[in-house]
Amino acid sequence: MPTPESKSFLEKKPKVPPTFDGVDYDDNRALKAAQDAVIKEQWVRSMMARLVREEMGKCYWENGVNHLEKCGHLRERYLELLKGSKIRGYLFEQQNYISK
Repeated sequence: MPTPESKSFLEKKPKVPPTFDGVDYDDNRALKAAQDAVIKEQWVRSMMARLVREEMGKCYWENGVNHLEKCGHLRERYLELLKGSKIRGYLFEQQNYISK
């Protein structure tokens, strides 16, 4: 059963997708909302990688010499998450957006 989201969490949750597709650059509110959404999405990816890394460390500690067998799924998941976990900011995506 999923945890119900509180009212304060829903207020802070981004209302736009984490991309600059369809953003009017003359509208400051829409631009800032898109920038915030991109940054928050990057932070979520980074924190997911951090949580998996911590679980992998616990698994290694608990399983000792058998960690290669028991913790392989965490290792693979961590390496997959590590590719996109760096926080780059929004400027690259914003400046290299190709309008149609």
